[in-house]
Amino acid sequence: MLIDYSTYLLLKTTIEKDGCLELPSVGNSMYPFIQEGNLCRFVNCQTTLLKKGDVILFYTKTGQLIAHRLVSINIVNNQRFFQLKGDTNLGFDQLIGEDQILGKLVSVQKKHKILTPEGRFARFWGKVILTFPALSGILRRYLNRKLQF
Repeated sequence: MLIDYSTYLLLKTTIEKDGCLELPSVGNSMYPFIQEGNLCRFVNCQTTLLKKGDVILFYTKTGQLIAHRLVSINIVNNQRFFQLKGDTNLGFDQLIGEDQILGKLVSVQKKHKILTPEGRFARFWGKVILTFPALSGILRRYLNRKLQF
């Protein structure tokens, strides 16, 4: 989702003031955990408490609002940078700084069902996708075929 910087500031103010932000999912980079149209709830978070596997909402320098999985945290010149990746993406996102993070995913509403990152399926899926990166390519091929028909 493309947004301008003033929209980013509005979203940042909202999540800080209200404690959470709900947004519909666009795209399939986090399939099958998050699918197109799912309602995702993000909460304000301390970046020092983020851990590998968390799904983070962030703003890119090119104006995109993205929610992807945290793969690693890198310290460069005493600054923290975060490496993220969509579950079905073949490559990593560009490193982001703490100032680009809006929040952390706490729930995904799929029609009448609500999943949380602490749930059995979400924890299992997060471990599998981080342990077997080749699975991203398999999922991407599946989605490309599915979208052709």
